[in-house]
Amino acid sequence: MKYTKHIGLILTISLFLACNEDFLEPVPENVISSENYFLNDDQIESGVIGIYDAIQGINSTSTNDNRGVQQEFYVTEMRSDNTRTKNQEGEAAQFESYAVTPNNGIVENYYKSTYNAIYRANLVLENLDNASASAAPIFEGEAKFARAYSYFNLVRLFGDVPLVDRVISPLDKETAYTRVSTSEIYQLIVSDLETAANNLENGEYSRASKASAEALLAKVHLTLGNYLEAQTLCESIMTYGYALEPNFNDVFYNEGNNEILFAIVYNPGIETDSQDFSAEFMNGVGRTVGVNYVTEDAVAFLDTNGGDARTPFSYRVDPFQPSQNQVVKYLPNGEDGGADGKTFESDATLSGNDWVVLRYADVLLMHVESILAGGQETSTQAALNSFQLVRNRAGLTDIVTNITKQDLLNERRAELAFENQRLFDLLRFGEAQSVLSALSVANNYSFSATDLLLPIPQREINLSNGLMSQNPGY
Repeated sequence: MKYTKHIGLILTISLFLACNEDFLEPVPENVISSENYFLNDDQIESGVIGIYDAIQGINSTSTNDNRGVQQEFYVTEMRSDNTRTKNQEGEAAQFESYAVTPNNGIVENYYKSTYNAIYRANLVLENLDNASASAAPIFEGEAKFARAYSYFNLVRLFGDVPLVDRVISPLDKETAYTRVSTSEIYQLIVSDLETAANNLENGEYSRASKASAEALLAKVHLTLGNYLEAQTLCESIMTYGYALEPNFNDVFYNEGNNEILFAIVYNPGIETDSQDFSAEFMNGVGRTVGVNYVTEDAVAFLDTNGGDARTPFSYRVDPFQPSQNQVVKYLPNGEDGGADGKTFESDATLSGNDWVVLRYADVLLMHVESILAGGQETSTQAALNSFQLVRNRAGLTDIVTNITKQDLLNERRAELAFENQRLFDLLRFGEAQSVLSALSVANNYSFSATDLLLPIPQREINLSNGLMSQNPGY
């Protein structure tokens, strides 16, 4: 990660965690002892950075390594109408065709990676009494933001999941493998984000902040139908000085710009600190033959709805295979791959592109959604103002006087294409089943309503010894 402070302590905690392979599961058999570590601010700070490191994931070919957010596009974007694989082969193709099995290794890795981040957050929270009075609230805010972020992804992807809100003993199988209701998970998420928003100030985009906690909480409230709460949060963020980048492309290649509320950061050229998802989106420069390729449906949509400022910086024709279309929001290290689309000056599999999680355009569109409040349309001026800002940046300067639910869903698809938002948007707007059913029919896929949730990894079912049930349809 892009941190230079506390490097020695970060390496120390990394060694602790690397030696403890079983912490990858919800029940760690050899937890780090708080009696000999996390004794002061510096050590707890290294633990906080370790949480971000877990979300960042390991750039690796080993199935035993937690890949974190680097594989998130499989379980989100590729299960929407936006992207697919190039050759429809292997585990990756299961996502686009809605034929995911409980033994899918990518699903298992994402599940355990997310619980890894939760474990590290709980470890920091358990040791807050050892922090100074000034640092403890900040550590708490960052850890609770990360835990809420992780659980928000889990509950939307898997439904009911185990609620592990503390460091548990190796014998506590009941907590580790008992799935609790989504409503109970959401109670923890809301509580954690409220604490984070209260405890944190605005600062580094690479770490949790007041604005990022409020933005994530706004999205949670929209998911729960709490529209007034979401509107209040969005309007709070709108006073903090964030702004849209004038050039759409700069959002992704001018890292740390004034539009970014929170991003997962990477450094190029170092396997332990870089990412490979940028290379995976290309042809022949990653470790696969091309995934997260743009669907024909998304191409047709963006050509019609994206606006001149967004479409060229969202997808392009694959220079090496012109029948295919590539995502270009995350070209490896900003390079275009040359005329053949695969010749990079640097190693594309060791890219340093940050992964943007929350940005101001999303906040503006959430503001519109909160005012729409589950209705079919709105002409409220505050909503029109926020909507118009996003449209203007895209070069679509015609004056908007009314916004329908479909207008907003379309705008989110065009603005946030390939940012792992589309599936969650379809779910939140209540359109996932109809849109994905139509996609399935058009492409001879096997979508059914039960595919809106992923399967619980079979390995977790087996380890639970009967405590854990599987999602319907698997």
